[in-house]
Amino acid sequence: MTLLQFLRQLYSLDTLDTRFIISATAPPKEALKEARFDPAQSSPGENGRSQTKVGSSSAQKIAENARPSQWRTPEFYIYYVIFILVVPMMFKVVCDVSKESHPNYPKFANLLSDGWIPGRKVDDSDAQYAGFRQNLPYLFVVVLLHPLLRKAYNYLTMSNIYTQVSSSPLTMGLSPSAAADARLEQRISFDFAFAAVFITALHEFSALKILLILYLNYSIALKLPKRYIPAATWIFNITVLFANESFRGYSVAAIWAFVLPQSPSADGKLPSTNWGQWVDSHGGLISRWEVLFNITVLRLISFNMDYYWSLNLRGGSPVEKKQLDPSNLSERDRVSVPAKPADFSFRNYFAYILYSPLYLTGPILTFNDYISQQRYRPHSINATRTTMYAIRFVVALLTMEIMIHYMYMVAIFKAQPAWEIYTPFQLSMLGYFNLNHIWLKLLLPWRFFRLWALLDGVDPPENMVRCMSDNYSAAMFWRNWHRSFNRWIVRYIYIPIGGSGTTGLWGKARNIGNFLAVFTFVALWHDIQLRLLMWGWLITLFILPEVIATLLFPARKWRSQPNAYRVICGVGAVGNILMMMVANLVGFALGIDGLKGLINGIVGSYSGLGFLAAACAALFVGAQVMFEVREQEMRDGIRMKC
Repeated sequence: MTLLQFLRQLYSLDTLDTRFIISATAPPKEALKEARFDPAQSSPGENGRSQTKVGSSSAQKIAENARPSQWRTPEFYIYYVIFILVVPMMFKVVCDVSKESHPNYPKFANLLSDGWIPGRKVDDSDAQYAGFRQNLPYLFVVVLLHPLLRKAYNYLTMSNIYTQVSSSPLTMGLSPSAAADARLEQRISFDFAFAAVFITALHEFSALKILLILYLNYSIALKLPKRYIPAATWIFNITVLFANESFRGYSVAAIWAFVLPQSPSADGKLPSTNWGQWVDSHGGLISRWEVLFNITVLRLISFNMDYYWSLNLRGGSPVEKKQLDPSNLSERDRVSVPAKPADFSFRNYFAYILYSPLYLTGPILTFNDYISQQRYRPHSINATRTTMYAIRFVVALLTMEIMIHYMYMVAIFKAQPAWEIYTPFQLSMLGYFNLNHIWLKLLLPWRFFRLWALLDGVDPPENMVRCMSDNYSAAMFWRNWHRSFNRWIVRYIYIPIGGSGTTGLWGKARNIGNFLAVFTFVALWHDIQLRLLMWGWLITLFILPEVIATLLFPARKWRSQPNAYRVICGVGAVGNILMMMVANLVGFALGIDGLKGLINGIVGSYSGLGFLAAACAALFVGAQVMFEVREQEMRDGIRMKC
């Protein structure tokens, strides 16, 4: 394999997540065999069409409907020149304003610390990423120990003979169903024990608070009458989100002082401490457990709603009715086909909610999917794909490390220096690379913990589908960003409140209302702050122009003029990109006041307006390349909805 072939395989969609190359309704065993997606073998053929072989008939139909390639046209050769000239300038301008010689350097120098690259400081001022970065060596140790401990547990309990559902001599006496149940029993037993130790090490006494919340939520599902389960589940879990934020993890010292206020001593002074402070001081490795509990709330809702929906299907198993192979369920069936009634036990619930590889940050796996994968090892997991995925994680980690050693935009925004010193180009690039930092600081934990799950034999969805800079649609952007959360929202919120099934003007208006409800929940789920609520509403507001544009310029009316339609879409994409940058800068970086300073610095002069026009032209070029990337995927037999 040549270096180019290796890089193409490394960055193929197959390596990232097999869900991108096979249909959600296709049995994965056959679909993975049929798929012939290999970027290393792709080459332009007649009329510029890709010669990549695609096996399934659906993939062939997708490839046949794709437009001819534009990669070797004069138009795109111009785009290549623009990329070669502009992209290095984008990096250079942020490196220049990060130098010690810059007038604003003293204002943010205190936010920098010594780095591991010789002669460079590191911008580790983002608390969220700093926590992950500092704990990464310990996390690597846990990831290495976890599979070893599972193997030791299997050996000591002799339960490893059931790990594979096969016709080996050891399992000849078991039916496939019994062997699968034995595998579930073996894996859940280990997950339960490891989760108990893991959560105790992370939170110590605070683990008891988490267990109380888990028990109350479980009681709602199993003890309430069926008709009350959905409303009680949502009310309880939203209340937990607000209570966690308001009471900051329920300090035992504060609760004790409120319930039993202490009397002054003889000299009139109040006691300075109570036993609750000692309990609070033993908060484990992550004392502020409530900060990361939002992910757990999603799993709590998933268990209760999956249980509630399973009650409607107790008359017969969908697997038997549809004559499905339970060891080869499609992605959609793994999520929608309910687990067996006996699977909704507290032990399985505990193991799922606190499944160690996905406990802290996700990705989010539904309860039905978790149980299915515990019974049958997913066909998508193999050593080559997992190794490639691990290499991609390491490359992304090194990219982040190099960036924070040479580009100090996070510290600059935290210091809020004199913005008038910066040129419009510098201001815009500081904002742009700040968004790239946000993208990377989320991507790295998500991929690390997904890699841990893959090594453990569980395949959760990939959270980050495309690079932040490869998005031009507001509607598709939210499908890309935190994809497993998006899938969770679609299953548990969007479809139950009506989804997007209606058409026409009223249907579009209702869809916008559904989007508003969804993003309001998303903003509150992230953090109960005004700027994140503004972010959720801005995302909804910025979807409106795209919806209106699709009504005014339907693709079917431009089939005879594909190039003209591509130009129109490019203009719309520029507006979408600018609006998405504004929304995410408000929500995750600058807030409203910081954004005002940034915009005033860019549009407050003729030179700034001139730069804005040039930036829009560059974004137009980027949008055309994005369009072609998606057309190339279609020529390879892949249609992604993002």
